Amino acid sequence: MPKFFVNGEQVQNNKVIIIGEDVNHIKNVLRMKKQNKLIICNTENNMNYNCIIESIEKKEIVCKIIENLGSNSETNCNIHLFQGLPKADKMEYIIQKTTELGVKRIIPVKMERCVAKINDKDKINKIDRWRKIAEVAAKQSQRDTIPVIGEIIKLNDINIDKYDVFIIAYEKEKNISIKNLLQKNKQSKNIGILIGPEGGINEKEIKLLQEKDGKLVSLGERILRTETAPIALISMIIYELEM
Repeated sequence: MPKFFVNGEQVQNNKVIIIGEDVNHIKNVLRMKKQNKLIICNTENNMNYNCIIESIEKKEIVCKIIENLGSNSETNCNIHLFQGLPKADKMEYIIQKTTELGVKRIIPVKMERCVAKINDKDKINKIDRWRKIAEVAAKQSQRDTIPVIGEIIKLNDINIDKYDVFIIAYEKEKNISIKNLLQKNKQSKNIGILIGPEGGINEKEIKLLQEKDGKLVSLGERILRTETAPIALISMIIYELEM
C-alpha cells in the first residue's frame, strides 16, 4: 500500500488533506481513485493512519482515517551520519540506502580529501534533490519519519559533545571493532558517525576528531568504498544495540 507524509495541520477531524506534489503523484502516476486505500504518516507525531480516499480535486485529495496504525517502524537508535562529501551519484546512493536502514539525520561534510566540489550556486539545488531522495526512500521503506538532510558543513563545525558516542570509521585502526566499542557503550542511543570521502580521512583530521573524543573503529580487513562504509556501519550498530 502506498505511503505519504503530511504535517499536523493536514490532519483534521478524522480527515487528512493531501496537497502539493503528492496530489499529482496519486492522481496521475498511481492513478488512484475514490475508495482506494493508502497509508498516511503525520510527521508531527510519527503516527500512521490507514486511510481511504473520499474525494479527489484539482489541488487536494481528502482522505478519511479508518484505522490508527501507531508508530512502529523506527529504530531505537538516533543515528546521525556525517558523510565526507563524495561525488553526486554516490551521495544520492548513500542517502537512499541509509534512509532505508533508519538513519535520522544526514549531514554532508567538506573534508581535505573530498573530490566533489559544490559551489554556492549549485548548493541549494543539490540539497533540495537530496531531501527529495530521502523522502522517496522513506516512503518506499515505510518509515515513520523522513531523515533530515542538513546543510553542507566543515569538519570543525561538528559538535561531538551532543552524542553519547561519536564513531569514526578509519582504515588504519586495527584494534577496535564496532562490536568492541558498542559493548562498552550499550546504553548509547544518540550516536554520531563519520565516514570519510573517496580519498579518506587525513591524519590531521583524525587528530582533531580524537581531541574532541571521537572514537576510531575498524570495519574489518577490507577497505570499503565511501558509499559502502555507512551502510555497513549503520547495519552493525543496529544489530549490536537492537538485536
